[in-house]
Amino acid sequence: MRVLITGGAGFIGSNFIHYTLKHRDADVTVLDAMTYAGNRASLSGVEDQINFVEGSVTDAELVDKLVKEMDVVVHFAAESHNDNSLLGPKPFIDTNISGTFNLLEAVRAHGARFHHVSTDEVYGDLALDDPAKFTEHTPYAPSSPYSASKAASDHLVRAWVRSFGIPATLSNCSNNYGPRQHVEKFIPRQITNILTGQTCKLYGDGLNVRDWIHVDDHNDAVWAIIDKGRIGETYLIGADGEVNNHDVLQLILELMGKDKDDYEHVTDRAGHDRRYAIDASKLESELGWKPKYTTFREGLAQTIDWYRDNEDWWKPMKDETEAKYAYQKRIDPK
Repeated sequence: MRVLITGGAGFIGSNFIHYTLKHRDADVTVLDAMTYAGNRASLSGVEDQINFVEGSVTDAELVDKLVKEMDVVVHFAAESHNDNSLLGPKPFIDTNISGTFNLLEAVRAHGARFHHVSTDEVYGDLALDDPAKFTEHTPYAPSSPYSASKAASDHLVRAWVRSFGIPATLSNCSNNYGPRQHVEKFIPRQITNILTGQTCKLYGDGLNVRDWIHVDDHNDAVWAIIDKGRIGETYLIGADGEVNNHDVLQLILELMGKDKDDYEHVTDRAGHDRRYAIDASKLESELGWKPKYTTFREGLAQTIDWYRDNEDWWKPMKDETEAKYAYQKRIDPK
């Protein structure tokens, strides 16, 4: 099987490559623009097993050339950090919308199987006291430039399935955590703050709830959808892991031997969604998928161990990331 993985040097994409080479018989090509979020070190140990192409999904000619040779295209490439989308939305429009369009046109021309990886953030948020969860029928209500751009890309995929009959599926996943996640993200930022002797940070009151899933469980679900999912269908991926940010931070502090109150509150970000929650029953009932990490504590402990053992991976980006946050605080003290 010839597989093109876009965004393969990023967090979820690189883990998908490691997972794929371990569990599948596949000839893997990786396309990654190598922005700040891409890291060749994330492919350490498998580089001799892949064909790596540095380039962007916004390059229509390159995309067409690569897709022409593929059986399957798995589309992870995206600008994905909400804070960055508030500071500069244009890269999110270019990559997430125009890049997806280029891939869809190439798939339409050459007939590859296409899977589009998206986010639960397209649905907006839920009230903390709302018993409901997101389903495949929840109306879209994105609240940031990032989530709006991903919502647009989802609509493009569905339109290309209906209008042109391309063989595509979609998945919307809850918050991922695990190895190789950039230190700008909530969980690795707290872990690496502790490892470098810095104080942990908590947005606002910390009661924002996320439905956490280990990246390996996410990637296992993606393969289940590629193998068995119905063309044109959307599947929500989640692990029934709702935890608020305050409790996540306290668990990190506990697992790393620190006082549970050893953190500081920082000003909440604009438009911060209150709660995400995934109903993955369609994925489970139709495709027989179940997460392997049955408790968040287990997966979080494994993640902490990975960051503790892989300082060479995250240390080069840590100082730059914290300097960026400090600069943003100075120019926008709100």
